[in-house]
Amino acid sequence: MSTQSMQKVAALADLDEARPRRVKIGETPIVLIRAGDAVHAYGANCPHAGAPLEEGAVCHGRLICPWHKATFDIASGAIVEPPALLPLTRYPVMIDGGDVLVSSEAEADPATDLAAGAGAETPASVQRSSATKQANATQAATPRVFAIIGAGAAGAAACAALREFGYRERVVLIDDDAHAPYDRTVLSKFVPSGDMKIDDVPPLLPDGFFEQHKIERLHAHATRLDAKRREIEFDGRPMLRYDAALVATGGTPKMPPLRGSEDPALNERLLLLRNRADAARLAELAAQAKHAVVLGGGFIGLEVAASLRKRKLRVTVVSPDSVPFEKQFGAELGRIFMKLHEENGTEFRMRTQIESVEPGEPLRVRLSGGDTLDCDFMMVGTGVAPATHFVTGVAHNDDGGLNVDASMRVADSLYAAGDVAAFPYGDNRRVRIEHWRVAQQHARAAARAMAGGGDPEPLVPFFWTYHFDQNFNYLGHPQSWDEMVMTGTPDKYEFIALLCKHGFVAGALGCGRDTELAKLAEAMREPLHCEDAKKLIGASGG
Repeated sequence: MSTQSMQKVAALADLDEARPRRVKIGETPIVLIRAGDAVHAYGANCPHAGAPLEEGAVCHGRLICPWHKATFDIASGAIVEPPALLPLTRYPVMIDGGDVLVSSEAEADPATDLAAGAGAETPASVQRSSATKQANATQAATPRVFAIIGAGAAGAAACAALREFGYRERVVLIDDDAHAPYDRTVLSKFVPSGDMKIDDVPPLLPDGFFEQHKIERLHAHATRLDAKRREIEFDGRPMLRYDAALVATGGTPKMPPLRGSEDPALNERLLLLRNRADAARLAELAAQAKHAVVLGGGFIGLEVAASLRKRKLRVTVVSPDSVPFEKQFGAELGRIFMKLHEENGTEFRMRTQIESVEPGEPLRVRLSGGDTLDCDFMMVGTGVAPATHFVTGVAHNDDGGLNVDASMRVADSLYAAGDVAAFPYGDNRRVRIEHWRVAQQHARAAARAMAGGGDPEPLVPFFWTYHFDQNFNYLGHPQSWDEMVMTGTPDKYEFIALLCKHGFVAGALGCGRDTELAKLAEAMREPLHCEDAKKLIGASGG
């Protein structure tokens, strides 16, 4: 390779294999990652949300993003785990006499040629079966149709992954939301506060992606999916027959049975939060309000509460639990969140419920103990129900979820991902996890199977939640634990808590320890002994 277009950015001897380094070529930030005597150079910011990748972790030949745990293959820049849906931008590297030289011009991305059927498979890509390759070779004569119902986190991830994993035929993405897939995590974190305008909600895939990769977007409401006949029916549109389908419709927010909630006069001031229209209405009300009541002490409820407090609204959270997140993390860790909120002015009415809502100016909320709260509007964040009512020909669980195997297969040619999927996890129990990144992990596993690939890697659930400029990371999905190991200073929101069961890590919650949590996210793919986890994060004891 000619050195004329290359620039020296570092000395090889100064690069540590365990520590990525950020450099600049002109105005372009680059991250360097050493692997033995080789050096790889990539765009320095995560393609998902712009996190500085030099603050991430290098583990098992992978680079893990510090913020949201997107994972990339170090040798190729290919995606291993979402929420990033596209690979890292790669820059040519040359080692010359101990100097590291990097080109200022990025390499061509093979993924940009996927729609035309070009591009070599990366180490992270699926090795398709010969039958699949033969089918792709004859697609002009008998094109297959893969349908994806739901254009949220899972739907967008499935579209990108199908092309990444080598499927070249027809893909139809179906949703009754006219917008291209967008980042719904910001709807509770940043839109209610006014920090982000509704028109600035970021898309999940870059402009032109669907056209470039020849993916059809169908704005339609699916009324029935017949799993036995492989047909999807719509309101006012012709039926679609599919060869494989992915149900990625997510969850529908649940309105609890509150007396008076059915009154039409409350329609505009008794809010659920699922989409852009809901978030826009919430932000509009928040801009004019003085007091909001939030029903629910879970992720959505408390994120909205924190966001509304940034507008200086009075916010009262009502929950039947003793502390927030008690079911997920236990009372001790739940009190960390409660303390943070109280320090920032959130009011709590715990161990109580809302019995009724009465319209008027102001809105009157009556609690189970007889007290009342007068407010301008009420936001309800009490969970979701799987949106699977339209799926026929397969069994539904009592909660509406669909049982899947490790490849997210519900039945022959039918797959499910995200909130709708009850999947095998841990000790072979089935769980339904309503987390954004898990939905994308599901989608990639389903896309791999739909494209003719093998089994996916072990899945480590991950969730992040944002309150008053503090970002909390949650790994795993423990139902119970017999030991908690705390390292750091929880009072200063800089800590990791290991939740251990029978000597192994079942889950972890942390804040302000991004690099250590990134290492944990990769290490927990296999059973991780608590003693090994302590060493990994620098904990000295229980």
